[in-house]
Amino acid sequence: MNSPSLPVDSPAPGAWEELVTTALLGTDRRTLPGCPPGQEAPVALLDLAAVETVRRRAGLRPARAAERPQPAPEDPRPALPPAAARRLALLLADRPGTGSGRRGSAPDLMELLPQWLAAANERGFAPPPQALPALLDAARGRTDLRPAALTFAGPRAMWLARLNPDWRFALRTAPGGGAAQPALEDPAQVEQLWQEGLFAERVALLAAIRAREPSAARELLATTWATERAEDRLMFLDSLRNGLGPADEPFLEQALGDRSRNVRATAAELLSALPGSALAARMAVRAGACVAVDHTGDAPTLTVEAPHECDAAMERDGVVAKAPPGRGERSWWFGQLVEAAPLGTWPGRLGGRTPDEIVALPVGDDWQGELHAAWCRAAVRQGDAEWARALLGSPAAPEAGGPGAVSLAERAKLLATLDAGERAEWVAGFIATHGLSEAFQLLGVCAVPWGGPLGRAVVDALNIARDAGSYPWSFSGVMGLAERCLDPSEAGRLDGLLAIPDEPEDASPGATGYWAESFQRLVTTLRLRATMIAELNGSEAARA
Repeated sequence: MNSPSLPVDSPAPGAWEELVTTALLGTDRRTLPGCPPGQEAPVALLDLAAVETVRRRAGLRPARAAERPQPAPEDPRPALPPAAARRLALLLADRPGTGSGRRGSAPDLMELLPQWLAAANERGFAPPPQALPALLDAARGRTDLRPAALTFAGPRAMWLARLNPDWRFALRTAPGGGAAQPALEDPAQVEQLWQEGLFAERVALLAAIRAREPSAARELLATTWATERAEDRLMFLDSLRNGLGPADEPFLEQALGDRSRNVRATAAELLSALPGSALAARMAVRAGACVAVDHTGDAPTLTVEAPHECDAAMERDGVVAKAPPGRGERSWWFGQLVEAAPLGTWPGRLGGRTPDEIVALPVGDDWQGELHAAWCRAAVRQGDAEWARALLGSPAAPEAGGPGAVSLAERAKLLATLDAGERAEWVAGFIATHGLSEAFQLLGVCAVPWGGPLGRAVVDALNIARDAGSYPWSFSGVMGLAERCLDPSEAGRLDGLLAIPDEPEDASPGATGYWAESFQRLVTTLRLRATMIAELNGSEAARA
């Protein structure tokens, strides 16, 4: 190893630092002691570095061997059918495009992955172990994918997440940080975890008990309520939404006096969702005093007298005193009172009229928008389908809104109170009258797959838009939604739309080609979705 220029003396203490400094500066600017400058100097430097490296390594004491990780837990679920396993590998191997703005006619496989995961979870399959790293990588990049991906990945995902920092999100996302829940039948284990567990573990424990025995969860929360942090009290209180009932009222009434404004507001919201609660009765009296029927004109009219102040009792019941910028204080207070009042009290206060008749009454002094918007929020909060129908009105009405439908977002929330069939029928009527340009939010609340009238309405509206020479890119969002939500059986009805029609004179340049390409992608995607389901069902006819 040694060269003729290697100095005889061993390197002094601090020799390694001297070698590093010389290497950084260069042997033409700095030479080692006893080593003359010249062509041999770099060789001598490297030889000395090699000797010192061996010396340093030889002086190290071996470290204690790390404990081997415990074996990965067994996954008792059945394995995927072979064709479905191959399909999963293809879906996970797909990567988003380059963002050129043109999607082409090939299906977007990453957009089909959530649907594939949902179908696999419904059937209770376990993933192939070799697919778990790619599955966790996909979930790492897409937060919307995480719940379904981690459910499908199962207990081995938690095992892997503890070994790879890139996958630690799984520990945060999984209930309780991936920790095993104690046996709920064992009070001692439950009490120990509730007293000593991490916050995520305690939230998961409370949710599990609430789903099984609501009163037991509430009683457990009451044992430590006074000592919890405000932000923790808010999260724990929110867990009472599941299984909310009259038995929760005393606890929630107590929370109305909480020192945290957010906790008080959440408690008031939950109480107002209980039409028989004392808070709901108080709000009914306050809101009822603000609205009356005026019979002095040619036709009955609703009059509004908004509150002139927000007193301490109103604030305790969840009314926020400070109005947001741009809102008048009185209208702000009024809206909160009406939103929290039980809708069932209005017919008795307004002459025995039905919700349809009440909503149809004119409202004086430009209060209609405020009153109806508050009734919309109340219908959503209380899940009142009858009031939701009245406020939605006919889907064929001008601007497709009932008198209370102040925005598409409000309409979407009202639709969520209806059952799936009625919801789809209303949206189909909306699309048949008004087309797809305003329907994106409404379609988002419809159950999938879209079949029957809704699926036909979407396909027909897309065809009409194409024939009219409409600007095609404005429909890309609806087209993407259709690829994921249309019933695969609709693919046959789309075959006639694949040809490129003659381009109208007033059409957007290249529109017909874009439409043909989009319909081709839609048909291909629907057929691929049908194949995916067949593969998960183990059909021999499925092709990977």
